[in-house]
Amino acid sequence: MNSDELADARPTAGALAADLLLEEAASLLSGADFASTKALPERGIRAVMMTDGSNGVAMNLPDWSGKVPATCFPTSSAMASTWDPELVERVAGAIADEARAAGADVLLSPGMNLKRSPLGGRNFEYFSEDPLLTARLAAAFVRGVQAAGVGACVKHFVANNQETDRMRVSAEVSERALRELYLAAFEAVVTEAKPWLVMASYNRVNGSYVSEDRRLLTGILRDEWGFDGVVVSDWGAVEDRVRAVSAGLDLEMPSTSGASDAQVVEAVRAGVLDESVVRRSAERVIALGERVSARVDARPVDRERAAALAVEAARKAAVLVRNEHETLPLGGAARVGVIGALADEPRIQGAGSAGVNAPAAGSIVEALRPLVGAVDHAPGYLPDAVTTSDELLAEAVRVAAASDVAVVVVGLPETAESEGYDRTTIDLPEAQVRLISRVALAAPRTVVVVIAGGVVSLEPWRPSVDAILLAGLAGQGVSTALADLLVGAAAPSGRLAETMPLALADTPSYLSFPGEGGRSVYGEGVFVGYRGHDVAGSPVAYPFGHGLTYTTFEFEDAMVTPDGSGWVATATVRNTGERAGRAVVQVYVSPPASPVRRPVHKLAAFAAVELEPGATGSVSVRVDRRSVERWDEVGGGWVVDGGAHGFDFAASSRDIRRTVLVEIAGTEVAAPLTRHSTLVEWLDHPVAGVLLLDELRTADPTGATIGMLTNPTAVLMIGGLPIHRLAVDAGNALSEELLERVRSATVGSSDRPGTASTRPTS
Repeated sequence: MNSDELADARPTAGALAADLLLEEAASLLSGADFASTKALPERGIRAVMMTDGSNGVAMNLPDWSGKVPATCFPTSSAMASTWDPELVERVAGAIADEARAAGADVLLSPGMNLKRSPLGGRNFEYFSEDPLLTARLAAAFVRGVQAAGVGACVKHFVANNQETDRMRVSAEVSERALRELYLAAFEAVVTEAKPWLVMASYNRVNGSYVSEDRRLLTGILRDEWGFDGVVVSDWGAVEDRVRAVSAGLDLEMPSTSGASDAQVVEAVRAGVLDESVVRRSAERVIALGERVSARVDARPVDRERAAALAVEAARKAAVLVRNEHETLPLGGAARVGVIGALADEPRIQGAGSAGVNAPAAGSIVEALRPLVGAVDHAPGYLPDAVTTSDELLAEAVRVAAASDVAVVVVGLPETAESEGYDRTTIDLPEAQVRLISRVALAAPRTVVVVIAGGVVSLEPWRPSVDAILLAGLAGQGVSTALADLLVGAAAPSGRLAETMPLALADTPSYLSFPGEGGRSVYGEGVFVGYRGHDVAGSPVAYPFGHGLTYTTFEFEDAMVTPDGSGWVATATVRNTGERAGRAVVQVYVSPPASPVRRPVHKLAAFAAVELEPGATGSVSVRVDRRSVERWDEVGGGWVVDGGAHGFDFAASSRDIRRTVLVEIAGTEVAAPLTRHSTLVEWLDHPVAGVLLLDELRTADPTGATIGMLTNPTAVLMIGGLPIHRLAVDAGNALSEELLERVRSATVGSSDRPGTASTRPTS
């Protein structure tokens, strides 16, 4: 037999699972050790090796003395600032190639949790405060990984938005916020990119551990979205193994040395757990091994090519948020003063399980020297990034005063951003704030470069400096990339993937993050990030989506046309400056009047175009119907508010360049009626209201009952009463039996989805 014939003769995963002894099937549902699944070689079932790797392979050496050497790419927070799915896909593929060469079958990435608060300690591992941007980039990451024959595991499902008490905290979140924000990105990635695994998070959602929540793991993930892969626990996240496997959690990690397997077998023997559930999970784990075995031949690892890609990604991740007097690029500056200890040894990644054993990034100072006339350097603060002295400050001022432009490199210290704990402030260390203030007074021009994985406050020094370049945690290519950007060998093209507030107290989750008493109440609802800032109209330092480059753009000829169940939004972009640059066209959708509070608008699509000076280019994006829908809490489904929806063509959430109004018919929503629904809800129901009055006319021909229940003054007083309380009064014709007849006659009347037409305006 040849290899294809052998593969055809091999039993399916389902047949293998059905043939296993119960003990064998249960053994597959937990890890063999810290990073791999169990093998049953006599049954032809192989082990699967997993590793972390959001910004590079983070695999531990067998003796746990360190990690394998790997290319360090920008963190997910920095990659999000590229707004470039194609680049994310290429980076993910490069990480997967190195993972496979190291012996890994599954990459425990991407992290997809939304940045509910800028204090999230693990925010550097996540993409954005916006679910659509997160979904587009995470889907690209999954595609890149799985095209290389390695499984992607999206995480952490779901509402795992803090590190404080992360192992047990209950995220108290409304169904609407879950659907519109926290589940939305996972839904898009699961249905479009089809990852091989989904990781269930540590936390509880509304009191129930995610690993034991059948509605989330089976009802939504599998039944609604069609997920066919393995649901794996976060490491040590399983509270009750029997409840977890019953809920749909297939694989518990890491190993429990057989203890939880025995619990599963005992539960089946006792009739507490259906054996078919165990075999179904075993089948999924076996199928994962078969996916791994069937992958294409490994691509060779090219370290030089990976290093060049790391530099490219670092360039595109940087966001220029301020550039007064065209201070950047440095151009003909004869003498540049580079100030800051982080300029010598820049941070390149965050701390925790995703940390990469990476090559040194090199010095920003040394990377700049060949590109400008002369470079002087002063550390300004100690390598701990939090301590300075009068001598260090005085030296920095001398260097700044003698330069044409001072470049101050600042950022968060190593301990500020890590898995395991949240930040307590968004402020830079006081030593760095003092340094910036003194340098800005002494230097003819001042540029500030910020190295941080999450949001930092730019106050109070922001107005006193000429340019601000946010580098993020940009991986091993950061020094080369920053030097190129500062001198204009490359143009900044990044855009903010999260809002930069003026103060922490301005953020929508400020009063409820991270919670207390084991509960974190998501009181801001759907108003996370720019959704909250924009609906409140509060000032921010820089809005979501903002980013400058070394040229300017105009948006022209905006159009929106129907396309199946969605729309195609098209615009022309003109480069009106003197340098080449990359424009990122963001399309937001704003709703008409609604019975519930909604964001001013939300991101619905985006695309980029690179243009030479004076050139024009066309951008066309598809806007899905979901972008105009909201989750209806009462009806339990997606609905559209009818009316004119604004399709905003924008350079940021607050820089709207063109608007096209699209008239969209709404979904006729009739809330399900019960005896506990109010009198007003019954009367306003499009079907039941008419039937109720007809029944009452028959039951009370005098009209007294109808007169009492519809009198405007009476309705003001009793309209909010549950209707069954009115049905106990023998003085009117309303009764429980009458209500049940009306309700039964109403059941089955379906919502009627709306249709859409377009009416463009400028």
